[in-house]
Amino acid sequence: MDDLSLEKIEISGPTLASLIQRASSSPSDVDGLIFGQIHRIVSSNLSDDSPADFASSSSSDQIVATVTSFICSGKTVSFYDPLGRVDSRRIDSLRVDSPDHLIGWFSARRKTANRPSMRELAVTSSLSSQFHLPIEDSQNPKSTNMASSVFFLLTTPSTNQCIHTHEYRAYQFLSSKQRLEPRSVAIVNIGPAFRGHYGSFSPKSGFPPLICELSSSAMSVDCDESSLSAKKQSAKDQKEIDALAEGLQVGDLKRLVGAEAANYTGGIEEMYERMLAKIESLASDVEKSSARVFEQEKHNRKLRNRVARIGR
Repeated sequence: MDDLSLEKIEISGPTLASLIQRASSSPSDVDGLIFGQIHRIVSSNLSDDSPADFASSSSSDQIVATVTSFICSGKTVSFYDPLGRVDSRRIDSLRVDSPDHLIGWFSARRKTANRPSMRELAVTSSLSSQFHLPIEDSQNPKSTNMASSVFFLLTTPSTNQCIHTHEYRAYQFLSSKQRLEPRSVAIVNIGPAFRGHYGSFSPKSGFPPLICELSSSAMSVDCDESSLSAKKQSAKDQKEIDALAEGLQVGDLKRLVGAEAANYTGGIEEMYERMLAKIESLASDVEKSSARVFEQEKHNRKLRNRVARIGR
């Protein structure tokens, strides 16, 4: 029996960004599991010009895999042995409760060619032989099973570059041919048509800790009365800006991703608008004071020149 071929593999922008970030922040190469769904999309070419054209209308179906989440193991050879044989018990220990199915796995490595290795081929073959998933089909209630055959490969350029980039490719494993064939990747972007992807996104790997600490080694300098008043004014302005961000904690940034994002981002944007307005007001005051200082310096220079001419 021939393998069912995927038309393309879809992944939302936040999911792909989280996957790349997880791979880049790891101290070494990593791998993990990919979850999602496989849908059969039926498209019909109908014409109402004439009955003959209607009778000759045709329909075609496409199979699309949608990646919704992933689990990163933090290392390599996490759910398989060095020979590429998958251990289902390790997979059960890695995966968490998820409404989506296991559709494949990913491998992220540094400074290597962007093509699958022999071991990655063996792992994908072993995984597809052990795990199958149903194809969601709204037209046909009898679902068809398909092998778990999606593979993502993330690499970095083998040569040193000024800009750090990541390359990624998606593959489908064909059991009848025992090979990995590349498939196009569709990144779901912002827009009303893709709002459901963003609302249902839930990262399976935690975001890296955000370290926010104030420097304790502040330099002590002698200041006169004018600099002291300037510091007091600066502290007052800083308190006003801090008051705008009152109640916002760094840990709350995780709410920017998920079901609460639509309600939470509005408050964040309003806070930044008020902060930008305050900073713009402060910048205007600095510009005016700088102009007054410049005028005073010019006046002092004229006085010095006048005194120098009188002294001669």
